[in-house]
Amino acid sequence: MRPRLAGRHRVSVQRRMHLVAYLKTGPTANHPGAWRHPEADLHDIFDPARYEHIARVLEAACFDACFYADTFGLPDIHGGNFDAYLRYGGQISYLDPLMILPVMARVTDHLGLGATLSTTFFPPYYLARTLASLDLLTKGRAAWNVVTSATNLEARNFGLDGIPPKDRRYDHAEEVLEACDALWNCWQDGAFVMDRESGVFIDPAKVRYANFEGPTLTTRGPLTMPRTPQVRPVLLQAGASDRGREFAARWAEMIFCTPHSKADTIAFHDDIKGRMAKYGRAPDQCKVLPSFAMVVGETESIAQEKYAYLQSLIDPEAQRMLNSSLIGADLTRHQTAEAVAAAQGNQGISGSHDRLLQQVAQDGISFAQAASKPRGLLVGTGKSIADQLEDYFTAGACDGFIIWPTIFPKMFEDFCRIVVPELQRRGLFRTEYRADTLRGNLAAP
Repeated sequence: MRPRLAGRHRVSVQRRMHLVAYLKTGPTANHPGAWRHPEADLHDIFDPARYEHIARVLEAACFDACFYADTFGLPDIHGGNFDAYLRYGGQISYLDPLMILPVMARVTDHLGLGATLSTTFFPPYYLARTLASLDLLTKGRAAWNVVTSATNLEARNFGLDGIPPKDRRYDHAEEVLEACDALWNCWQDGAFVMDRESGVFIDPAKVRYANFEGPTLTTRGPLTMPRTPQVRPVLLQAGASDRGREFAARWAEMIFCTPHSKADTIAFHDDIKGRMAKYGRAPDQCKVLPSFAMVVGETESIAQEKYAYLQSLIDPEAQRMLNSSLIGADLTRHQTAEAVAAAQGNQGISGSHDRLLQQVAQDGISFAQAASKPRGLLVGTGKSIADQLEDYFTAGACDGFIIWPTIFPKMFEDFCRIVVPELQRRGLFRTEYRADTLRGNLAAP
């Protein structure tokens, strides 16, 4: 049964978490060994039913949204080739997520649906047209994970010699977003007349050119589709560098982060919120969402046993291979933070690199040791995991969470069946959707 919209009798304004699922069109996300688990589904990667199922699971649990992380190429940084990434089952997109999201839309009514698209590689008209189409087809549930991309391998797939410097990528991203905004506003409400009697299909007075001209790009417009329910999709972003945080403060409505500890998360949260006023935005207009995965057990000892087995499935080389791709430097050649920084050039995801540096400082280990360790997971019963999420939330570290998978789809099924009801019982998470659009649900108390 699909969740219902909340009735008017529900008037509580208590602050509640937001939950968003991080997905891949494949069996591996940030845990490089989970695909080896006997309960991980591998047979249905190319079956639409796989994606319909996870959409139903997430909507039944009242998740705000899901989005598909994406890399526009096959990672080959580790060892200078893609051998390890293929052999160990790296985080690969085996399907274009834009083909998957309409499949998921058909079996849901309220779940937000997000795609990752790069401002570095795709022109504004394509981006605006694609995302407007998704917002129309989903009746206002589209989200855009805005990335500037971070690897030379992706750049070379789009005719560039290498990825541009970070500041230049973000300057270009600002311009792309401005151009997309102009295109999304070419049509006024009510432009579709479709009056058989008068013979007027569209009122041309309610459609205009965008005529956007920026420092480096132009686009005339208009789009060939009407104003969408959200006008523009909800903007999701993950920039952790100083320039990335400024971009988020101006544009992002959700930002996900990967700090090593609660203290790091609080610092990130406060920094983002503190930057927003200069752009005329209230702090609540951007939801800060740290990312977690988990192991849920019937008892604490069972959870620890499950966790130990799951971690045993990670080949140490697979973990290093994953981190080579994330930080943009070959960990088979570079072992220290200084060597990695020198080797990165313009590559690498700042949030992933920062998380390793935070782990080095807080755990008193070397950079090489941190890069070889799996990311931390929440481990426990439904109640103890809810305790940990509540602690972050009530401490002011975040507005909710990005949940990424280990064993797919079982981890999401466990979280939605065991942890979500506990969060709902505590009044920390919705029991019903309160709006028709994704942006409406993000704005709800």
